[in-house]
Amino acid sequence: MANGGAAADDAAHAGRVWLRQYASGVPADIDSTVFPSLAAIIDRACERYRDLTAFENLGARLSYDDVDRLSQDFASWLQNIAGLHPGDRVAVMMPNLLQYPVAVYGILRAGLVVVNVNPLYTARELQHQLKDSGARVIVVVENCAATLAQVIQHTALEAVITTQIGDLLPFPKSALTNFVVKRVKKLVPPWRLPNCLPFRTVLARGRAEPYHRVQLGHDDVAFLQYTGGTTGLSKGATLSHGNMVANLLQMQAWIGPKLDEGRDVVITALPLYHVFALTVNVLLFTHIGANNVLITNPRDLDAFVAELGRRPFTAFTGVNTLFNSLLNHPAFAKVDFSALKFTVGGGAAVQQVVAERWKAVTGVALTEGYGLSETSPGVCFTPLDRPDWNGTIGLPLPSTRVSIRDDDGREVPTGTPGELCVKGPQVMRGYWNKPDENRQTFTADGWFKTGDIATVDADGWFRIVDRKKDMILVSGFNVYPNEIENVVALHPGVLECACVGVPDHKSGEAVKVFVVRRDPALTQDALRAHCQLHLTGYKVPKVYEFRDTLPKSAVGKILRKELRG
Repeated sequence: MANGGAAADDAAHAGRVWLRQYASGVPADIDSTVFPSLAAIIDRACERYRDLTAFENLGARLSYDDVDRLSQDFASWLQNIAGLHPGDRVAVMMPNLLQYPVAVYGILRAGLVVVNVNPLYTARELQHQLKDSGARVIVVVENCAATLAQVIQHTALEAVITTQIGDLLPFPKSALTNFVVKRVKKLVPPWRLPNCLPFRTVLARGRAEPYHRVQLGHDDVAFLQYTGGTTGLSKGATLSHGNMVANLLQMQAWIGPKLDEGRDVVITALPLYHVFALTVNVLLFTHIGANNVLITNPRDLDAFVAELGRRPFTAFTGVNTLFNSLLNHPAFAKVDFSALKFTVGGGAAVQQVVAERWKAVTGVALTEGYGLSETSPGVCFTPLDRPDWNGTIGLPLPSTRVSIRDDDGREVPTGTPGELCVKGPQVMRGYWNKPDENRQTFTADGWFKTGDIATVDADGWFRIVDRKKDMILVSGFNVYPNEIENVVALHPGVLECACVGVPDHKSGEAVKVFVVRRDPALTQDALRAHCQLHLTGYKVPKVYEFRDTLPKSAVGKILRKELRG
């Protein structure tokens, strides 16, 4: 459906042919200056929707008034007692809990920078991120405290705030939940962190201090969003308030016709530390006064499906593997989908068979989006008036320019594969303290190079055909071969190794390693145990193959391409 003569004229002027494909009412550009910061958006939402439910988790609810009060309490503690100043970094390491929005909103409202940390990180991964970011404070769920205890002496942390799963649930459910998690299920390994503070104590102390509203602008940093590095070390994508506000408004413009201010209920099973859930679920749905249902453990499919049956829901976000798992659960088809208006898949390509089954079961199409941590994340989206799976990543969002370029930086002809490059207000300012990486990542004329190989047709529909880098995509999470190879090579029984991605019907891709043994007695089980000690679960190789030699180039570089076959 065309967007009228103005959009067509703009397309001809700017080369954005895709504007002619926009759904009616979607603007060619957004005005991100209407909000100076994410803190201003949070302030507005808390005031506008004060009596509505903001977040729901484990059977408990926080209203927007609760979120306003608690996040201000946390901001007050950070400002007055921790003595942090605008621009200082605060790490958050927890799954989807009510504490997450309280902590993140408090950090942002205090003018500080959020460093999201995957709670599945090993000690090695956690140490790198904390050191690289220079975080001064961390909020960590007790289940991960033992990992932090292993590395804290190697970080710049000045304060540790611990929280238990049930801390913001009403009493006595809070006490019962914490007892079961710790004593019955034994999900909290023993840990010792001197002088740490409980989250609830911090909130109480902050409540007694004045909250100082901070004036923030688009250039101020909001998040350091860590993403895999080709050198084996993750890098912090520096996302400003301007980046995040812009992408929130771009997403709102795209799906606006489906949104119902103050009435939507969104299911949030994606981890909130993932940039897709962060921008869409945490920020956009807060902006429109939605009820955000947080799923702490989506792997527990029985409990997840039961949760879906507790109330009508209007929106659902996830990744292909999550949708596939739900479709294969015997009780999922019995859920009431009558209120569901749209489902969005991101983080990884949506498979055709999954999209078709999802629509058959729910009656609602599975809409696909494309983005990266470096783009806050949204770049392209399938129009909601034509949401059926078509093998493309859709059209660029408003105010977004996308160019397909060759290795010399020249735009390629329509239909020719090249590297997908992006310009727009959502593109990061650069990697944190990585000037060399930034010079390689941006073209001389300011285009961000995604590393994805894509094509575009005459109407502006983009299709991903390959990845320029050797990145492996496991259930929507980036895995970089160099990091895996570095860990495998640490085993004394390994002489040489190489890592590639292989197709997997559950996770899209799986990690496979080829190993030349130094110790002939080395087994797959021993190597797997070694990897599990040093790598997050989704990075641990699933397939192991021992070989006598590995293919190499004339200069001795291992040829992963030949191993992929």
